Amino acid sequence: MQDEPRLDELITAVAGFLRDQIAPQISGHAAFKLRVGINALDLVARQLTLAGDSDAQELVRLQSLLGRDGSLSELNSVLSSLIASGAVDLSTPGLKDHLWRTTLAKLAVDQPTYASYRREVDSSAPANSSSS
Repeated sequence: MQDEPRLDELITAVAGFLRDQIAPQISGHAAFKLRVGINALDLVARQLTLAGDSDAQELVRLQSLLGRDGSLSELNSVLSSLIASGAVDLSTPGLKDHLWRTTLAKLAVDQPTYASYRREVDSSAPANSSSS
């Protein structure tokens, strides 16, 4: 394993180069395809930097909610089955919070500029207060 640069740093650098140096020189359908590629690189970089922590937090919530161990995939499958069967619903303690936190974590990777996501993140962030 290499120490520096990290994979997310390399991907971010390539995306930045393409966005800042190459994209302004291209137009039409090629520019559209380039933007799609840049967006994919940005998504991969966010996945590399954010997914590990959010997956770990999701696993802890699922273990607590379901009272059992397993992989993230296995526990999500169990939860999905319980929801589909009606064995758990939004009145189940912890379920609504788990679903909301999981959704926000996925949006942080997939759509961090999505207006509703930004509004929620901004409204739940601690207020910056400076006392003079």
